[in-house]
Amino acid sequence: MKTYFDVVAQTRVLAASFVLTFLFVGFIFPMLAGDIESLDTRTNGYDFAEVMTAMAGYGEAGRLRYALISPTLDTLFPICYASFYAGIIYRFAPHERLKLLAYVPLIGGLIDLGENAQVTTMLLQYPDISEAQVAVANRFTLTKFAFTNTSMWLALAAGGWEALASKNGSRVKLKLGR
Repeated sequence: MKTYFDVVAQTRVLAASFVLTFLFVGFIFPMLAGDIESLDTRTNGYDFAEVMTAMAGYGEAGRLRYALISPTLDTLFPICYASFYAGIIYRFAPHERLKLLAYVPLIGGLIDLGENAQVTTMLLQYPDISEAQVAVANRFTLTKFAFTNTSMWLALAAGGWEALASKNGSRVKLKLGR
């Protein structure tokens, strides 16, 4: 994994993953989603009734479009944002041990992929969706947001630490433990 982290921490890879993440959030998903309110963007989660209402509202064409986006573009998106956050955290961690926090966005990205599989399955199985299936998908969604929010804060903290250290003209490192 060290090789992966070394790669995603490179300036050009950070820039590319940032630009791709920005394009996904700002342009690609809004353009493709149209009037569909995606389940995987509901930060407070959803229940069975909300899923069934959403699925019916999407219509057959909307469910098919969403089922195509989820395992394709929404697989590339977690790779982009997880790589960006991991690269920032790894590159700017003020102590070698804190570089381990770069695993947090990777775990979040994997959970996002699991969420995509759950949502795609529900889209394809509609109307034969169980309450248990919705509960599992909802847990993936809520856990994804917990990890991605934590990743964002860790990246901001690492970047902020680096900015302060650079402003002071030194590469101050934290002393942890021994």
